Amino acid sequence: MSEPIPVPPPRHRGIYLLPNLFTTGAMFAGFYAIIASIGGRYSEAAVAVFFAAILDGMDGRVARMTGTQTEFGVQYDSLSDLVSFGLAPALVMYTWSLSSLRDFGPLWGKLGWAAAFVYAACAALRLARFNTQVGVADKRYFQGLASPAAAAVCMSFVWSVEKSGLSGSELCFVTPVIAVTVGLLMVSRFRYFSFKSLPMGDRQRVPFVWMVGAVLLLALLVLDTARVLFVGFTIYLLSGPVWTIWGLATHRRRARRNVE
Repeated sequence: MSEPIPVPPPRHRGIYLLPNLFTTGAMFAGFYAIIASIGGRYSEAAVAVFFAAILDGMDGRVARMTGTQTEFGVQYDSLSDLVSFGLAPALVMYTWSLSSLRDFGPLWGKLGWAAAFVYAACAALRLARFNTQVGVADKRYFQGLASPAAAAVCMSFVWSVEKSGLSGSELCFVTPVIAVTVGLLMVSRFRYFSFKSLPMGDRQRVPFVWMVGAVLLLALLVLDTARVLFVGFTIYLLSGPVWTIWGLATHRRRARRNVE
């Protein structure tokens, strides 16, 4: 009888370190935002979420540049986004402003945490829908407001109010409207420009006026970072409904002309 052929041990599948380090950094920034908000450092919490957004934008680019894109990285990135752009903004808004609604009665207190939960749940639904549409949806557009942009709207609002010398409790009736509206826009069918089609490569050229615009934007950010970010991301938030409604109206006008 021949000796049995030894079965080689299973190979351990590893992960790529560099892109996942950026993803971990983004999740850490979101976690720090939660800790900072618990300690009452709301401006720091808002800035931490913006750092998370920067790192989140870098991990995908690093993976594509180094050829280290994996399914593990995609799923890990989604979990990191849920922490940084779902749970962190919801908890920051709750500790900063929504929790003050308890002073007006038990029902108002429930409204406060419910608004925070609606935002967090919509962020989770938005990320789940995005994962199921990878490779199918048009990369030039997002269906619904992207979670990093939604977090940027909410955190720039917190940061701007803090810089103005006001407290979150003074705007406790405004914050739930913002939280719920931004949350619902994440799960809406409005189309938002993704900026992925912009020329960013080494050999892609842009008009000179783009450079002038970039310089002006940097100057404005230096003058008043919080308010410029709030105005800019609010305009982006409104662009989805406006663009979608305008596109539907144009399509209907063309359909009527064809019928006539």
